[in-house]
Amino acid sequence: MSKTIKYKVEFLTDWHCGSGLSSGADLDLLVIKDKDRLPFIPGKTIKGLVREAVEEIANYEAKITTEQILATFGEAGKSQGCCFFSNAALKEDLQKAIVSNKLQEHLYRSVASTAIDDSGITIEHSLRKMEVVIPCELKGEILDVPNDVVEALEKGLKFIKRLGQNRNRGLGRCIIVIEKGGDK
Repeated sequence: MSKTIKYKVEFLTDWHCGSGLSSGADLDLLVIKDKDRLPFIPGKTIKGLVREAVEEIANYEAKITTEQILATFGEAGKSQGCCFFSNAALKEDLQKAIVSNKLQEHLYRSVASTAIDDSGITIEHSLRKMEVVIPCELKGEILDVPNDVVEALEKGLKFIKRLGQNRNRGLGRCIIVIEKGGDK
């Protein structure tokens, strides 16, 4: 028997999950968006963060083994793991309201930063502008979770406090809440 873990990511600050694209001279880094120009967090990003958190927790608690971690998340170049991590997205009714009212542009803003040298002077050509998403709530799921690793994955999700790019510089502060009703 397996379980589905449903969770929501509540962002407390602006956040950025990058698309790898720029918009030419205006923005150096754009947020990843779906076909309706809505932000989301790729499942592989969540998977990587949860794996890192579970591995860190496993260093202090003996509730999950290395074998269970490999079976759950997979091994680079060898296996994918038994769990499927969905993208985390805005709630469906909110998505429909935003798209039908053409409000997508109001979800984003740009922030600028520049590098400063040791004497406090701006380094030439170091101005960077990135697109960020305003604080919001996204929902996601982890499917096909074996019962013996549910607790470890839920702890791993709750362990995540920052998500996305520049999370060590104030972006992407979040709380992840486990939602009830995930049995399969």
